[in-house]
Amino acid sequence: MSDTKSGTASGTTPAKNTDGRNTEAKDGGRPGRRAPLLISAAAIVAAIGVTAAVGLGGDDSANGTGSPVAEVSGGSDNTKAATVLDRPFTKPDLVLTDSKGEKYDLRERTKGKPTLLYFGYTHCPDVCPLTMSNIAIARKSLPKADQDKLQVVFVTTDPERDTAAELGKWLPAAGDPSFTGLTGDFSAIQAGARSIGIGIDPPKKEKDGSVVSMHGAQVIAFSPTTDQGYVLYGEDTTSDQYAADLPKLIKGENP
Repeated sequence: MSDTKSGTASGTTPAKNTDGRNTEAKDGGRPGRRAPLLISAAAIVAAIGVTAAVGLGGDDSANGTGSPVAEVSGGSDNTKAATVLDRPFTKPDLVLTDSKGEKYDLRERTKGKPTLLYFGYTHCPDVCPLTMSNIAIARKSLPKADQDKLQVVFVTTDPERDTAAELGKWLPAAGDPSFTGLTGDFSAIQAGARSIGIGIDPPKKEKDGSVVSMHGAQVIAFSPTTDQGYVLYGEDTTSDQYAADLPKLIKGENP
């Protein structure tokens, strides 16, 4: 169901609620996604091509500091897919269940390893599988040694339906067998996503029986040298753009 154009479905414009946010009916509608709460809006929209509504706040709700969640380095250069953050994110403290049904401590298992982290779900008709596919294509362009170093972690935003078994079937088809799929308690997943500026709303059942979900559609790259999330990618990032940046990300360098 994916379109070859990154971040869109058949070139259509996603429907919006009255508050300007995009939504998705989990039984086959457009993906519900929300851009992360990042400063500044102009820099984020220009740098990563976010098509969803951008929610901005004066306070960092994740840490209560009253400061922006993140600052963007390099202004609004829209020729690059990567947005380098002046204030990197701390890796989420998430202990969930992987596709093998085993406990997975995100910080422990990815410590000192280049890691791409994405929050999405298996019933997404376009953006989620397209993002996984683009990363998989880019990964295959790397030397084998670098492929083995790169960690790609997919955390479901729909844990009620995305069981370990479901993730185990979906990820190899949508992306790559090496990718890690995680599921678990929704509140823990939501808190983990929020800690890196990605908004996730609880699934909402509509009167017609459909289930609407909203989630951020960004990929965060974590450095193997600092274990901090220092680069952000938008949903329109192509496989070629990932392929160009991955060699530097694997070394912990700025793309």
